[in-house]
Amino acid sequence: MSIEQHIEELRAELFACTARGERRQIEREMRDAKAQLDARLKPD
Repeated sequence: MSIEQHIEELRAELFACTARGERRQIEREMRDAKAQLDARLKPD
């Protein structure tokens, strides 16, 4: 699975999530995934 797909899945999970603790975990995972994507896209 690509990082972009992972971010989309996390976005969908976040939209459907109602539990506060789970929501925070998904938000953390999304921040990490976006940071990985930014690092890949950043020119050397």
